[in-house]
Amino acid sequence: MSKNQSYITVQNLQKSFNDNHVLKDVSFNVPKGSMLALLGPNGAGKTTTVRILSTLLSADGGTVKVGDYDVAQNPEGVRSIIGLTGQSAAVDELLTGRENLVMMGRLYRLTKESARQRADELLNEFDLVEAADRPAKTYSGGMRRRLDLAVSLIAAPPVIFLDEPTTGLDPRSRLVMWDIIRTLMKKGTTILLTTQYLEEADQLADKIILINDGRVAAEGTAKQLKDKIGNDQLILTMKSSADFTKAKKTLGKKIVNDSDEELTLHVPIKSNGEDVKDILSSLQKAKATIASMEIHKPTLDDVFLSLTEKKATKEKND
Repeated sequence: MSKNQSYITVQNLQKSFNDNHVLKDVSFNVPKGSMLALLGPNGAGKTTTVRILSTLLSADGGTVKVGDYDVAQNPEGVRSIIGLTGQSAAVDELLTGRENLVMMGRLYRLTKESARQRADELLNEFDLVEAADRPAKTYSGGMRRRLDLAVSLIAAPPVIFLDEPTTGLDPRSRLVMWDIIRTLMKKGTTILLTTQYLEEADQLADKIILINDGRVAAEGTAKQLKDKIGNDQLILTMKSSADFTKAKKTLGKKIVNDSDEELTLHVPIKSNGEDVKDILSSLQKAKATIASMEIHKPTLDDVFLSLTEKKATKEKND
């Protein structure tokens, strides 16, 4: 299987819980050795999708393949090539970090020696050597998440599902997890990530899919999704109400957003900088004094809010 071939294929995935249609029609592909990030508001179906892909839940419709295995027809085959890190650490808190890893290795039918050797490798890789022989219940939140991810990698699976792996971690621990995930990607692991941290998807994923109301609302690279929002914006904060009024009159229809209270104006600009020069020149001629200014580049947060707000507005109008 080549790098560009799909290693995870999801077509027309559907799942309902009674009258709650969580997944209505979700399709996507994940090429071998790449990462796909699933984003969406709470209840969008991200975790449900992961549970179906990892054989923990059956779908109501559609087809799902992981590697060469159909999830519905050969769940054992799927389980033989995947690792899963859920939203909460699934380690035995009474066992030490080393014991957790060796136990999981034995469950994967590694020999005692192979399980111990693999445990030592992962303890070193995840910076858990000093805590290796302490009960997991004494670990910090970040250490538990690292151990949980290490446990899911004991058999070196080619595919790993990460369901909000950094939820609840402090910023430093989150960065450590990002480094670990990047290392996995460099080794060629195919990764499906769900996250509520849009910056996380921006930093790590090759491709991003936004799920909203049980369907794929948008997909593409981080840059492609940001481009949907439009150009950068120049955010101007005027010195006084009089300056704000002058600026608003001078810039007119160029303004896409403004705030009387904060004396701010948002004006779309192109990346070449000529627009900024023209705007500043026109405000100078109008004698409208600027207190401060900044250039805001579109973020995935903007994409998320734009698409979910459009959906909410449509539902309200309907």
